[in-house]
Amino acid sequence: QVQLVESGGGLVQAGGSLRLSCAASGLTFGSAAMGWYRQAPGKEREFVAAINWSGHSTYYADSVKGRATISRDNAKNTVYLQMNSLKFEDTAIYYCAAARPGRLTTKSQYGYDFWGQGTQVTVSS
Repeated sequence: QVQLVESGGGLVQAGGSLRLSCAASGLTFGSAAMGWYRQAPGKEREFVAAINWSGHSTYYADSVKGRATISRDNAKNTVYLQMNSLKFEDTAIYYCAAARPGRLTTKSQYGYDFWGQGTQVTVSS
């Protein structure tokens, strides 16, 4: 059974930073593309960042480009999202997603097969 557990969310002032973590179990993590998505109240879930199985290719939404860094540690089965210069509009529940091994890295949520429960990020203005 695949489990994705996010952590690291919380309340932060605008301009601050957070590092989100997602610990994966039950899948061949080192072969899986991983992604981060977020959903703000009253809005649809949106893509934030993605990383391929090796970590050599990364993708970002325009809204976070230059402020976010996705990375992974395959030895620890963990993917990270470092968010800097946080803005009020970054407030959302952040979800970790994993693709079945062999699937291409994508920005589309339909390219991911497994989802975590989410971690709340609240940015105060």
